[in-house]
Amino acid sequence: MRSVTNEMMPDAHTLLMRAAAALEAAQHFANAAREAVTRAVFRDGRIALELVESQQRMVHGYAWIETTVEALKAAAAWAMRLDGEQQFRASEQLLITIGFGEYLAQLVGGVPMSQCEFVRPAELGLAAAGARLNNDPAAGWFIQHGNTAQNRGQLIAQIRSGAGVADGLGDETLDAIRDQFRRFVDGRIIPSAHGWHLANALIPDEIIAEMAALGTFGVCIDAEYGGLGLGKLVMCVVTEELSRGWIGTGSLGTRSEIAGELIGLAGTPEQKAAWLPRIASGEVLPTAVFTEPGNGSDLGGLRTRAGRHSDGTWRIDGAKTWITHAARSDLMTLLARTDSGEKGYAGLTMFLLPKPRGSEREPFPAQGMQGSEIEVLGYRGMREYELAFEDFVAPSDAALGAIEGQGFKQLMQTFEGARIQTAARAVGVAQRAYDLSLAYATERVQFGKQLIDFPRVSDKLAMMIVEITVARELTYSAAREKDKGRRCDIEAGMAKLLAARVAWSNADVGLQIHGGNGYALEYEISRVLCDARILNIFEGAAEIQAQVVARGKLTRQN
Repeated sequence: MRSVTNEMMPDAHTLLMRAAAALEAAQHFANAAREAVTRAVFRDGRIALELVESQQRMVHGYAWIETTVEALKAAAAWAMRLDGEQQFRASEQLLITIGFGEYLAQLVGGVPMSQCEFVRPAELGLAAAGARLNNDPAAGWFIQHGNTAQNRGQLIAQIRSGAGVADGLGDETLDAIRDQFRRFVDGRIIPSAHGWHLANALIPDEIIAEMAALGTFGVCIDAEYGGLGLGKLVMCVVTEELSRGWIGTGSLGTRSEIAGELIGLAGTPEQKAAWLPRIASGEVLPTAVFTEPGNGSDLGGLRTRAGRHSDGTWRIDGAKTWITHAARSDLMTLLARTDSGEKGYAGLTMFLLPKPRGSEREPFPAQGMQGSEIEVLGYRGMREYELAFEDFVAPSDAALGAIEGQGFKQLMQTFEGARIQTAARAVGVAQRAYDLSLAYATERVQFGKQLIDFPRVSDKLAMMIVEITVARELTYSAAREKDKGRRCDIEAGMAKLLAARVAWSNADVGLQIHGGNGYALEYEISRVLCDARILNIFEGAAEIQAQVVARGKLTRQN
């Protein structure tokens, strides 16, 4: 095992033990934060929603504290695994040292919730707890000696020497899947993705066919229905690699993931037999039709109606917005209100609605359905639409599971997987930002030397790869919990919360490394910046994720 040439760096074993001790101290700090927030938002032993709302900054700040500690746990587990495999080399040791130093310093000094919002210990009444964390011998060592200019410089030196940072999963099958999709992305996606983006082109049919042949659309669908029958961890690996090439190809699988999970969990035997094999093969491309104008994340305010006709068929009336890949899809999973007497989430039913696939000339050939494209900055390749339904006819057996009024509950069962997958998309986008920036900083010469030789540039690159690794491992940790059949709404929310922040940060500093060229449309980093921005919004905005994490941690029994 190679050691780092740095007199302040301990040997690998001591580093891991110190990390474990620092984690214990960080968890005590998170526990203190939980106690403080509990006092602020609980009344008579129960969480009071009006207090959660009035103390939103405190509540969301607590979510970020817990997320930061959980990210350190995931990073430490990664390091321990590598050490057991004799792969905890100098670059990985430096990465852990920098990552622990930075994230522990954030806990003490201020965790960024956004560019202009920082949660600091004092505003949660945690000044004393923050001081204890800062003065803890192990945590204090990382804060003082972890994220230093010397360590960042040595990490980039290791990478420039070809050492890289380990991204394997320690499993031959998983690593083989990653390699397979990595080759596909490098050969078939990356060379053309920016051109597709600039042209606002749909993902070409031949690319979709190749993705289908690789098993992209059936990763988590049971083998009896033609899928691969694999878990969410594999889904993360596939999604991450595809998103590294282009978020459009990484996100196309999300449509099938949501539909496949909805039908697999709640569909009738007939619905499963009719749809799952065709989704898994790529013959049927689904789209999720949930959001409505004016409602956003508030599905309880949904107004689209579904009513029975005299012949037993359903009639759909209403408007939907931000519907991805709506024109070229064959199946809509649509949420509508079937009981006008019920308010909020009650009375909502999930429908499986077949539709003819549209074309460039006629995007919406179905009777009773119209659509108009929403022009967007990034996240292209599938296109976004507003849809209007007027007396749209749906089959009599279109209700998912042949059950009415359970649509929101059925949808909630898929939120965990969707958010984990979104976190994986964010990791892929963050990786592409880093790859582009590393290449540019190495090739570009200014003032007689490569950009990467300037400390402010290498500093950025070092933090980019550190945060990619931490976000990746937090995402994988959530996926593993899901694969064990455990509830993981908190873990999924944490993964999406952190990974989306990292994707945007990497894209932003990546464009900064490119300088003026990065602002030119011809440079790929401009697309990556636009693609990264959406990740903090869809599948539950960052504020929604913070709310989910905080309420879950406050009410779940440890």
